[in-house]
Amino acid sequence: MKTYPIFTIATVTWNAGQTIGRTLHSVEEQTYHGVEHLIIDGCSDDDTMQEIQRYVERNADEPTEHTIRLVREPDNGLYDAMNKAIGLAKGDYIVFLNAGDKLHTPDTLQQVAECIRRYPQARRPVVVYGETDLVDDEGRFLRHRRLQAPERLTSRSFLQGMLVCHQSFYVRTDIAQKEPYDLHYRYSADYDWCIRLMRRGERRGLAMLNTGLVLTDYLSEGMTTRNHRASLMERLRLMGRHYGWPAAIGAHLWFVVRAVVRR
Repeated sequence: MKTYPIFTIATVTWNAGQTIGRTLHSVEEQTYHGVEHLIIDGCSDDDTMQEIQRYVERNADEPTEHTIRLVREPDNGLYDAMNKAIGLAKGDYIVFLNAGDKLHTPDTLQQVAECIRRYPQARRPVVVYGETDLVDDEGRFLRHRRLQAPERLTSRSFLQGMLVCHQSFYVRTDIAQKEPYDLHYRYSADYDWCIRLMRRGERRGLAMLNTGLVLTDYLSEGMTTRNHRASLMERLRLMGRHYGWPAAIGAHLWFVVRAVVRR
């Protein structure tokens, strides 16, 4: 009997030789074998490909449903590469786990699968989500993510910011393929993508399932972190588009007050 659900773990890489190893290992050590690991490499010129090839060779003869698919070709940036992954994904759910990130424990996917199986396949949740821990460049725990996943997630929840980390946001692949990333956004296309997916699920009356688990160890220094000001301005425009300008401006004023208070 075929394993259900199959998870597509999508890993987008470019010159990630220093951090890709622990990401590959975290997928490799999962006790749950219904995994398609889809790796999209943008023609790295460091030792990323050597790390990936060793991973492929180690798992070549494994008699499981853990499959590895590698695409190596130029792309037009991170979100373009992620769109490629969405288009190629064959699993029931897709989640992005990029270089330096890892699944929290060896049984993370097993636990997520057990949560999903509570629902009939025809009505399975549009989104399955959980919490995130932040780690440093060596993969060492730093802290729990400041923004906590809400007990009940709706598309309105993200007016308070991206309450669920992208790497802890599992999406039905059939629905994700109807909502690719909007490449007009340089820093916050993931924020926009999540809102659109949740709204599509709400229109269909589909659940958003909180696992109540820490799902991901997330490498804290990412593209958005390095470009914080530009990211905030882009997110403000996105909030205005999705929630209206009064709500967007009010939310951003609260972000400023909250930052000042924390100082």
